[in-house]
Amino acid sequence: MSHSRPIAVRPLRPAALLTLAALVAALFTAVIAPAGAAHAAAYRYWGYYHLDSGKWAFAQTGPDKFTPKDGAIEGWRFAVGDESSTRLPRATPTFEDICGATPAVAGKKRVGLVLDYGRPADAEAGTPPAPTAKCAVVDTKATGAEVLAAVASVRSEGGLTCAIDSWPATGCGGEVKQVSAAAKAADTPVTIAAAKKADAPAAAKASSGTSTSTLVLIGVIVLAALVVGAVALRRRSRA
Repeated sequence: MSHSRPIAVRPLRPAALLTLAALVAALFTAVIAPAGAAHAAAYRYWGYYHLDSGKWAFAQTGPDKFTPKDGAIEGWRFAVGDESSTRLPRATPTFEDICGATPAVAGKKRVGLVLDYGRPADAEAGTPPAPTAKCAVVDTKATGAEVLAAVASVRSEGGLTCAIDSWPATGCGGEVKQVSAAAKAADTPVTIAAAKKADAPAAAKASSGTSTSTLVLIGVIVLAALVVGAVALRRRSRA
């Protein structure tokens, strides 16, 4: 009977052990590491928000699927952001600030809107308009999308809001491969002036002015008639 000789196993040298450990670690990182560890993509887009108790909250549904109530405040913000960062509207006015000067209409609802066009650092090119607030008077069943369309021009593609009041002029939710330091910087709050009550209509002003002029003219005519009558009576008495 033949006997097989035992196979000699040579121990790995320390350098070989380190190399093997490095290869295993690299393989583990590539295969098992979570996808979230990769760099999150950033996009330049309009975000949709609701103001609740003085604080902005990112909308959980699209504007065409949400129906704001009378007295609500909606917010829109253009900025550069990713999954880990949310850019909120930089102003938090009250409903009275936005719609206090707009009278209520029977069968309609009033909804305040804050439109924040973002910072120069958020723009791909050009200077964004200053943030503003508008009061929409719409049907009670109007959605967030219809509320926005009532006070601003909207450019959209495939259900995505691309531009509000022509800002930006081009593009729609494009990816930003390299976010600048200025775009990453924290926001500075802004203040939007309260809406002022509208002046009297021009027609009313014109009507008021015409009425006053007419009264003055009538007064002059009456006074002239009295003077003429007094002169006539005086001549008769002399005769």
